[in-house]
Amino acid sequence: MGEFDYENLYDKVGKINGWDFSNIKSLTDGVNWNFYEEVIKRCNKTDVLLDIGSGGAENLIKIAPSLFFLIGIDLSKGMLETALTNLKRSKVTNVKFFQMSSDQLQFPACFFDVVSCRHAPFSSTEVVRVLKQGGWFLTQQVSEDDKLNLKKAFGRGQAFDERDGVLKERYIRELSEAGFSEIKSFEYDAIEYIKSTDELIFLLKHTPIIPNFGQDSRDIEILSDFIKNNRNEKGIITNSKRFLLIARK
Repeated sequence: MGEFDYENLYDKVGKINGWDFSNIKSLTDGVNWNFYEEVIKRCNKTDVLLDIGSGGAENLIKIAPSLFFLIGIDLSKGMLETALTNLKRSKVTNVKFFQMSSDQLQFPACFFDVVSCRHAPFSSTEVVRVLKQGGWFLTQQVSEDDKLNLKKAFGRGQAFDERDGVLKERYIRELSEAGFSEIKSFEYDAIEYIKSTDELIFLLKHTPIIPNFGQDSRDIEILSDFIKNNRNEKGIITNSKRFLLIARK
């Protein structure tokens, strides 16, 4: 499978909805944590936080009252435009946003008390550089076996050819090599019920779960068969697999 153009996808989705899929109605059984609640548990009121890959920043804005100052970064201009719109509506005053690559953080060393990163790439060496001694880094990422029944139905998908756990193992190794002294990992594989066909199609068209969904003439037929075989009274059945890393410098 060829390299997927994630950057352009994120930019496109940022202009549409800020990567906010809160309007998609779904039920999930087996989620073991809320990422930003885990972040707040490790924050003090006087802390400065960096959020990598903030997207539309809905979650970052919600936790803003719990910290002194927050900075969100995203590579996508479209995402940042949505984040700024959401910030203006919220009237929160202690959050700033910058367009920036996580591979080259433009901040001084030992500047942040906490760094968070949800479903976005990051550089372990850059995170450890900008984090204060004793500071926390938390990241939630999508596991390779996420939406596995969908990927099997289509015969392709995001990380479909990868063994489950490869990304988690790589990030743990990189964090250790970068200098984090304490690293804990957690994971869950929850059952997800997506309410309607329209919502599933929206999800597939605006995420990289099935790259280039709709461009293959058989995609709609495959999707129709998938829905027939994976539906009950709760919705269209798939899975949501995530892992969480919590590291201390």
